[in-house]
Amino acid sequence: MNCVEKRELVRRALLLYAITDRSWVGKMTLYEQVKASLDGGITLLQLREKDMPDDEFLREAKDMKALAASYRVPFIINDNVGIALAVDADGVHVGQSDMEAGSAREKLGPDKIIGVSARTVEQALQAEKMGADYLGVGAVFSTSTKEDADVISRETLQEICRAVSIPVVAIGGIKKENLMQLAGSGAAGVSVISGIYGQPDIRKACEELLALAKEMTEKREK
Repeated sequence: MNCVEKRELVRRALLLYAITDRSWVGKMTLYEQVKASLDGGITLLQLREKDMPDDEFLREAKDMKALAASYRVPFIINDNVGIALAVDADGVHVGQSDMEAGSAREKLGPDKIIGVSARTVEQALQAEKMGADYLGVGAVFSTSTKEDADVISRETLQEICRAVSIPVVAIGGIKKENLMQLAGSGAAGVSVISGIYGQPDIRKACEELLALAKEMTEKREK
């Protein structure tokens, strides 16, 4: 796969990007929640476990990778490059305070997907230079998932999308009621946590979000 083909594959995968959050587990297990989201049409899955011991994280990651693979949906690990390597995940997402994109690329090789969080044009350009395949930009709306995440302006999101050649996914507080406010921003898709896993009907929520995300991206900035 050449660089152009990979970039287009990643862009398509970002349309409805689901990130797990164990705090929403209730009557359903996390596995059941993820399956419901896959049934609803998510296009990329990120497993995020900030407090789980590595041995448990590894077992869970193996199960989630197999589940995502059965739907032909790319599977990303949040932060933990070691776990991503151990389960042969499709990639990893790192934040500004975690491992830089260049270090992750050295460990994972050229074919894996590497995403990096960015809040400024400078951060975005540096991540692209270091080999990131996509950027996660936000929080675009206020969010309870990351209480310390300051909201960035629509203008900043647009500036980042214009500045880089790699695709950008918007993240933070996105739900069906506000998703279309991102139309024309240049974002390739939306990354959603509580708007998926905090909903009573996860599959239906994903179906609705997917339809809106498609409409949103059709109104990309000219």
